[in-house]
Amino acid sequence: MPEARKASVFLWFDSEAEDAARFYAATFPDSRIDNLVRPVNDVPGTRAGEVQIVEMTLLGIPYALLNAGPHTVPNDAYSLQVYTEDQAETDRYWDAIVGNGGEEIMCGWCKDRWGYRWQITPRALMASLTDPDPAASKRAQEAMLTMKKIDIAAIEAAKRGD
Repeated sequence: MPEARKASVFLWFDSEAEDAARFYAATFPDSRIDNLVRPVNDVPGTRAGEVQIVEMTLLGIPYALLNAGPHTVPNDAYSLQVYTEDQAETDRYWDAIVGNGGEEIMCGWCKDRWGYRWQITPRALMASLTDPDPAASKRAQEAMLTMKKIDIAAIEAAKRGD
């Protein structure tokens, strides 16, 4: 049983919360499944003995993933932003999500196979977007707007005006 939590991020799934949690835990550091909740009676979206809730830690943040049927689907109002240190890390997370039935979106966003949006965000991009030189920041922003997966070298070249 995980330590007592005061809060966690809650994600609704049709029926694949455990599969999603296993994928997330295998893909991201400081991530693990902490607890599986199996109701003793049938509840909406889950039969007795099946996994209803997965309590997990995702990138160090407490999450609860609920199997509750198809009544609610993920949308653009919620996304998970993951900061990366370099292009290799950016590529690894992006490719894992997209390669596991996900979908590319623009500007460093992608969607996993369960419909949740991820922002795979290199720290170099954030530094470029907040550059004190407004012209450099603008060039970086304009370059980002043309990309799906963020290309750090292209962002840095745009920031320099190359």
